[in-house]
Amino acid sequence: MSTIDRIKVLADHEGIKITALEKQIGASKGVLSRAFNNKTDIQSKWLTKIIENYPHFDSLWLLTGKGDMLVKNDAVVVSGEVVANNVFKLKTDYPIGKQAVPLYNVEAAAGLVELFQSHGDTQPVGTLNIPNLPKCDGAVFVTGDSMYPLLKSGDIVAYKQIYDFYSEIFWGEMYLISVEVAEEEFISVKYIQKSEKGEDYIKLVSQNKHHQPKDIKMSKIRAMALVKASVRMNSMG
Repeated sequence: MSTIDRIKVLADHEGIKITALEKQIGASKGVLSRAFNNKTDIQSKWLTKIIENYPHFDSLWLLTGKGDMLVKNDAVVVSGEVVANNVFKLKTDYPIGKQAVPLYNVEAAAGLVELFQSHGDTQPVGTLNIPNLPKCDGAVFVTGDSMYPLLKSGDIVAYKQIYDFYSEIFWGEMYLISVEVAEEEFISVKYIQKSEKGEDYIKLVSQNKHHQPKDIKMSKIRAMALVKASVRMNSMG
């Protein structure tokens, strides 16, 4: 099995398409898929990006095929003043013993779309150090009460960004989502369900029963991320 074949195994294990993996590592469309189809090598910088984005995959295995595919991690002690009170696991999740998840201020980043597009340039306001979380791209503060009592304003959600809105959605799971409403960005945390209006729509559903479900067009989605965990602070000091 070649390196590009192992990259395909990685993508299958994570439940994403090669095209989505290309977007995630910042590669042009076709960089990985052409290499897979032609059984050719890729530049080392893309291998480095994959290793950075998927640290729970053993780099030696990815490069040479030797050893185990997944890194074996030991549990670590939580540091800092916040403790996770929920972890939303999927069958594709693999817990990472230790990772520093950057915590961002969405308002300071001028919205979720801008935040996702400039992750490398946006200065985090802090980091979350919680053992055995699934791989997360970042975390943000929640505002509003649409997911109350599961989430309340001021809670933190850790997320994993998705790129292919049509094929990467796990129906019924909780998402951080940005949609265009009246030419402005509306950001919220919602359950996403299939819409009765057809494949061109999704239904946004709140935990708070005072908020009615809403069907929106897929074309109005500007950014989306799967919520992997939530954090709540219960004291002021």
